[in-house]
Amino acid sequence: MSFVKEELDELSKKCTSEVDSSELITCHQASVRVKLRKTKFKNLVVCLQFGDDYPSSPIIIELKSKTISEKLLHGICNIADAEAKKYLGTRQVLPVLKFIRQFLEDNAFAVCSDELSFIKKELITPEDEIKVKQKSGVLTTNINQKNYFMKLKFTIPNNYPEEQASVEQKETNFPDLFQKMCIAQATEMARQCVAPPLKKKPKDLPFEAKPSLKFIAEFLIRGCIQRYPMEKCVICKETAFPADPNHVVNDPQHGRHVEWVYCGHLFHHGCLSEYMKTPPFTGGKKCPSCGKRVYHEKWKIAPKTAEERWAHEQARQRELEEVVDFLG
Repeated sequence: MSFVKEELDELSKKCTSEVDSSELITCHQASVRVKLRKTKFKNLVVCLQFGDDYPSSPIIIELKSKTISEKLLHGICNIADAEAKKYLGTRQVLPVLKFIRQFLEDNAFAVCSDELSFIKKELITPEDEIKVKQKSGVLTTNINQKNYFMKLKFTIPNNYPEEQASVEQKETNFPDLFQKMCIAQATEMARQCVAPPLKKKPKDLPFEAKPSLKFIAEFLIRGCIQRYPMEKCVICKETAFPADPNHVVNDPQHGRHVEWVYCGHLFHHGCLSEYMKTPPFTGGKKCPSCGKRVYHEKWKIAPKTAEERWAHEQARQRELEEVVDFLG
């Protein structure tokens, strides 16, 4: 019996028992195909071929997957080739399969390697820090802009992308309300990636979960942390946040307290308060920067009520001016 035939016999007997969550698809001298599955999205097919001088040369490895990127498959293939060379002159099939299966086990980011690459290349600057813990699926970043910073922890769940990536803020010197709203909005964005809308439209396609890591990382890093220390108050055109984070105003009634409205633009509390109390009111107050309706917990009165209050204040002011004129 040839060396390859003996190894194939061993593979057919031991594959499913020694290689966790494996399925032997084909097992003959021309080709060996084995499907490895960690989760629905973390799975691949290992295609193996025996060279003419096998086992003196490493077995030929090809990897295929509909859910793992080609770039990562190429990387796995390279390290699997190196692993196979450790067993030259001996049986290589089972050791290679076990090695690739363990890689899937130890690399939570295997299903989102392209997203992780985007974050590293497009969002992280030389002033920032990033750490990746592959086995636990944890990504930590420390993002800096001017004198402000925010440390974030992203976690990839086992069933990603069907289950949303989570994010938590570990440390920051941004205003309290601001950082809470950023994290809350990112969490909601991640939820919408995996949960179908409550109200479906008749022409909507069947809902499919989509990856959420890149989506929320780009929102938090580029759309919040890197953006807002540079942002100006829409009304007075001065930088909304003070240059020194120690001078941040946390009193919500203070004129220099920073307000973040629904459209994402920033206002000083005093500027926004005056703007919301000044006509026109028809159709609700619009953001001067983007034209979207201004929504904020502090200013929820109807346009008609706002106009009536403004008219009342104007009448009162005229009365006071008349009294002043009368008294000379």
